[in-house]
Parts: sequence; C-alpha cells; structure tokens
Amino acid sequence: MADETNRQGGVGGIEKLDPQLQLTVRDHVHRILRGSILAGRFQPDQKVNERQLAEQFGVSTTPIKEALRLLEAEGLVQALPRRGVLIRFNMNWAEEMILARAALESMIGRLAARRIADDSKSALTATVKLMEAATSSGNADELILLNETFHEQIHRASRCQYLARLIERQQFYDASIRRIIHSDPAEREKALHEHSAIAAAIIDGDAERAEKQMRDHVVRSGDTYLSIVFGNKEDAQGE
Repeated sequence: MADETNRQGGVGGIEKLDPQLQLTVRDHVHRILRGSILAGRFQPDQKVNERQLAEQFGVSTTPIKEALRLLEAEGLVQALPRRGVLIRFNMNWAEEMILARAALESMIGRLAARRIADDSKSALTATVKLMEAATSSGNADELILLNETFHEQIHRASRCQYLARLIERQQFYDASIRRIIHSDPAEREKALHEHSAIAAAIIDGDAERAEKQMRDHVVRSGDTYLSIVFGNKEDAQGE
C-alpha cells in the first residue's frame, strides 16, 4: 500500500492535483500576458487588441478583459478612453523596478545578517550546495526554484515585517526576470558566485557586507535583464 501511495504521489492511489489546474482561465491569461510583457514581446505604448488576444488564446474576451484589469493594477498596462489598452512597461519602468528591488533586498540582507538563527544558517548553506549542483548540471528550471527559495530563506531569517510587505509587490517581477536571465549559462555561473558570497556574509553576521553583496547582485543581474530585453540602454532610452 505504501509503495502504491508513493508511486501515485498521493493517498490511497489518488494522484495529487497539478497546482496549474487550480488556476482560472483568467489567471492563466494574466500570467502568460504578464510574462510576455516583462520579456519585451510587446512594444512600449503598443495598443492591445482584446479580440485578437482572445483568438490567440482560444477564449472569450471576458478573461482577457479581466486579465488586463489585473495588469493595469500592476502598472504594466493602462486603459485610456477612446484609445483602448496600451502597454506601459518600458525601459525606464524596468530600470526603476530593479533599483527598487535592490534597495529593499539589500536592507533585508543587512537585517538577515544581524538576526539570522543557527538553523536558518544551516538551511541557507544547504540551499547554496543545491544551487552548486544545479549549476553544474545546467538545470535552469531547478535553479530558478532554488533562487526563489534562497531569497525566501533570507526574508524569513531577517524577520522583517514592514519591508516584507513592501517587497511582496516585487515578487512577480522577480520570477519573470529569473526565467529570462537564467537561460544563459554564463549568467548562472555569475549568480552562483554572488549567491555564495551573499550567504557567506549573512552567515558571518557581517551586515554591511551582506547589504553590499545583495545590492550588487540585484543590480548586476538586473542590468543583464535590461540588456536581454531592451538591448543597448542608450538606444532604448533615446527612442
């Protein structure tokens, strides 16, 4: 019975539900559109055609409209009278987003170095070792998950409350950016080196070093993202 349970991944032979199945059509559309916007597949100020999107997704316009309202709340699109829905995500927005995250993450890293408990140190060390293995094997999907775990562990170790609330709005940006930049093997190696340095500073209790390492990591990886999505910075800003 135990073997059957393990084989099926659930209790009594019942398979576990794929979390993806719990998403509504609106949620699927929202996630895909958001990822496409952050990946630069839409041009700044481009008009979004709801009917065309509905045809591409194979759905009615209702979940498209609902997804666009969520994107507007996130600031990625804007609905204007008589002009329709326009893409508002651009080079300047992306750069500000990265700098905002760098400021928040660096402060959280600083506090984590001051507040981290021994069991959290062990967990962070274990995650870095898993990241080393995933980097060596070239498993980008696993690295993305481990990256999220790494930062979540630091957030918990910091025991932040106010800063944790502020950074919640950044989470969807982070996941999309990681997926874009971790497709590059060189970037994966750089990220591993930086994550190791951040973990070492936090475990050593060196708040200033942890703050600097975290800020430098977020800004550098953010610059990589900007280069991939927007190309040359000066050209993008001059358009």
